[in-house]
Amino acid sequence: MSRFWSDVVHRLTPYTPGEQVQIPGLVKLNTNENPYGPSPLALAAMREAAGDGLRKYPDPNGTALKDALAASHGLRREQVFVGNSSDEVLAHVFQSLLKHELPLLSPDISYSFYPTYCSLYGIALRTVPLNDRFQIDVADYDQPCGAVILANPNAPTGHPLSLASIERLLSLHPDRVVVIDEAYVDFGASSAATLIDRYDNLLVVQTFSKSRSLAGLRVGFALGHADLVAGLERVKNSFNCYPLSQVALAGAVAAVEDVAYFEQTRAAIIASRERLAADLTALGFEVLPSQANFVFARHPEHDAAALAAALRERAILVRHFRQPRIEQFLRISIGTDAECGKLVAALRTLVA
Repeated sequence: MSRFWSDVVHRLTPYTPGEQVQIPGLVKLNTNENPYGPSPLALAAMREAAGDGLRKYPDPNGTALKDALAASHGLRREQVFVGNSSDEVLAHVFQSLLKHELPLLSPDISYSFYPTYCSLYGIALRTVPLNDRFQIDVADYDQPCGAVILANPNAPTGHPLSLASIERLLSLHPDRVVVIDEAYVDFGASSAATLIDRYDNLLVVQTFSKSRSLAGLRVGFALGHADLVAGLERVKNSFNCYPLSQVALAGAVAAVEDVAYFEQTRAAIIASRERLAADLTALGFEVLPSQANFVFARHPEHDAAALAAALRERAILVRHFRQPRIEQFLRISIGTDAECGKLVAALRTLVA
């Protein structure tokens, strides 16, 4: 470790992303990427934006994208925040809204970037265990806290919370910010964005990486009361006034507006998820109910780490987490039907 590092850097345990490897014929089911390409309209808009105009700075406010998102969610421009990926948006959220004297509440099994942000920004974190069915029980959050953050559907389990449960959570903490991270909401869960005008303590965070097939573009956004968004803008403008390029803004606006393509690819992924869950169940796997673009599964007779390693030898990548309670699960992203078929065929051989 470098002697020039600050104390904060010494204490950090960085987030570990899924592998991005180059293997011939790879079936990549480890990072929840969309198996279908971006909207053709988005690609055309980005090509048009990638011209001489790049010599100028982009719109620092992302006005066109905010307007498109506001229109699609029935909100106003001042209720929308945009940033360079939902991870950066979340970083601003942690820094501007979640640091208080009392601890932040979050599930013990969830997006592993949350503890990293807490370490980075000096936020006390208290984890709340999922129940024995690996679900979030809102009643367990009826305790003193500075704020609450959870993913819906939860990651890596894929289980969703109902809007009624989210409303109960908001009612439990009317004077605390409640952040709902909806990276996977478009694959079957209900977005809490419909509750924003009724709860001034609600912030919803979403991404273009999953359902919009734009993980490589790095665009995220938050929806909430104008006062919450104003706090995020203050942090953003003290960090990076131009987080989104002209190309990213153009592509994101077009992706929002291409509703038909979005619905087509989303429906294909949901159908593939249900087929994959049924195939895995037939092979003896326990598959948790999922409303995301992945499934979370374990086999009672086969070690998850060994299965992941054997699949890798066959050029198939899935995600294995060496964490308490879930070390025997595999998180498997939904690929095309052909990719899922290769996975099932390999697993059929391995568990036979």
